[in-house]
Amino acid sequence: MLLENPDVTLSAGLFIIFGIVLLGPFLVKKIEHNLEVFLFSMGILAVTLDHFLLQVVATSPDTIIPGWNLRLTEKAFEDPIEITAAVLIIGLIFHYGRKKLRQFTDSVLAKVPLKIFVLFTVVVLGLLSSVITAIIAALLLVEIVSVLKLSRKTEISLVIIACFAIGLGAALTPIGEPLSTIVIKTKLEENFLYLFYQIGKYIIPGVIALGILSMFFVGRGKESGDTLTATEEKEKLSEVGIRGLKVYVFVMALVFLGIGFTPIIEWYVKDLAPGILYWVNTVSAILDNATLASAEITKGMAELQINAALMGLLIAGGMLIPGNIPNIISANKMGITSREWAKLGVPLGALIMVVFYIIIFVLKV
Repeated sequence: MLLENPDVTLSAGLFIIFGIVLLGPFLVKKIEHNLEVFLFSMGILAVTLDHFLLQVVATSPDTIIPGWNLRLTEKAFEDPIEITAAVLIIGLIFHYGRKKLRQFTDSVLAKVPLKIFVLFTVVVLGLLSSVITAIIAALLLVEIVSVLKLSRKTEISLVIIACFAIGLGAALTPIGEPLSTIVIKTKLEENFLYLFYQIGKYIIPGVIALGILSMFFVGRGKESGDTLTATEEKEKLSEVGIRGLKVYVFVMALVFLGIGFTPIIEWYVKDLAPGILYWVNTVSAILDNATLASAEITKGMAELQINAALMGLLIAGGMLIPGNIPNIISANKMGITSREWAKLGVPLGALIMVVFYIIIFVLKV
């Protein structure tokens, strides 16, 4: 029986849940429209499966299985607080200051070509996210894009490219996003600019390249005939609160998913060679990259291993909506579906992965 071999049972169960998390939003519209609740449910299921095998089945001494406990519950409720507070505060600021932002953007566009403005926006938000946090950068992005009067197709493309840039740039300092905080303060116990010196040589050119790429999409915006997104309409105050609640549930779901998938990371991912680890970390497209980084990054790792693990996590995080907080915020605010995101996000992410693989492992920069 499977229960006689709990390691195999747990692996099989978690891989099934992983498959459902990956494919569910693309195959079922109800899941697509209730992504946060779906991910939350899958996270609960994963941790419950871990807990069942930990408590009921006699596992081998080397089996590492998390389960339900007070610490996990506290973490799940506490981790989303700061992020949610930032979303609510900045959301209120934008709600009441949107008219001034629109006027400022219009005045800049009257003097600066649209392509140059887009380039500047993507690059600045990408790099500035390491200081103002990825969440605030994403909220700024959505508000700026909403006043550019582009077609829906162009808006979606621009937001996806910019979210790749924000996801990369936020990792340069420990205040940019949870991944960098965990790696610098908890796992490696390094100084404030450690990741800037470690992977800045990849991230900064990458953000600039994404800014240049964005220029090729805006020229076609008004030719597609698509209708403008809902962001052109005045946002109700209640929507600010609803968005904050969704972000809270989303982050809580990522905590449960990350903890629930710990056995898979420990058994199959943690000790992989750098080149393989780089590609395996594409799972961060649907899982919390901070949790994955917490499991993978340890003191004593070679520089190549650290760079490979981090770059794989950061790049893949832009491929699908659940991969990064900026993605979920932008997608919710602009009504971008999983299919729409994946249509550009997956091939763009794959291309970036190939480029950096060549840079890191072939050219050995």
